[in-house]
Amino acid sequence: MTWPDAVVAGVLVIGAVVQRVAGIGLGLLCVPPLVLLLGPVEGVSLSNVASAALSLFGLGAVWREVRLQVMVPLVAAAGVTVPAGAWVAHRLPEPLLLSGMGAVVTGAVLLVMRGVRLPGLNGTGGAMAAGAASGFMNSSAGVGGPAISLWALNAGWTARQFVPNALFYGVVVNALSVAAKGPPTLSGTAWGLIAAGIVAGGLIGRIFADRIPERPARRLLLLLALTGGVATLAKGLAGLV
Repeated sequence: MTWPDAVVAGVLVIGAVVQRVAGIGLGLLCVPPLVLLLGPVEGVSLSNVASAALSLFGLGAVWREVRLQVMVPLVAAAGVTVPAGAWVAHRLPEPLLLSGMGAVVTGAVLLVMRGVRLPGLNGTGGAMAAGAASGFMNSSAGVGGPAISLWALNAGWTARQFVPNALFYGVVVNALSVAAKGPPTLSGTAWGLIAAGIVAGGLIGRIFADRIPERPARRLLLLLALTGGVATLAKGLAGLV
């Protein structure tokens, strides 16, 4: 076991706890450190794998609360744009990709923090627009959650309504993202640590899901994600000059 493997597993433990509590967050929180450790393509791909596994793990307890009729337009639109995001992730130079990821994470966090409401996200058309944006962002940068969060905010969903549907969405769209790009190339030891980290984080998150107030948890998540986004943007810009 090497220290980067242990750090990656530790990052995913924290991300798994946050996502189990808030419904989203693993990508926002984990993508910046993962891309700094593994590179943009491998880091995002690992985030997609972890998000899909964790979403499936959490969905088992709440799948009866998923509103399939509402989620179908979101998932369908995301499925159309996932290949475009994968193409971008494999074609852009690393400094440019890091800069783009950092800017996307930072911008998405700021929008969510401000609670922006966009009338264009209402109705079926709005759901498809949010799904299309989320699919592209998820496949290219591993951060599809903010677009769905903004859509749910405009729809007036509560956290209780959002979490099971976000988990369902996370299973499907992250699976599509991994299929479009392929899984990351890691050692058997690394995969073992990652699997253990995801399971441990999911179990810890389940324990705290009903005990941690939603507002402070989301505020901490967003502040950490903002820090990571700025750091990734700074590294990308440094590579461009």
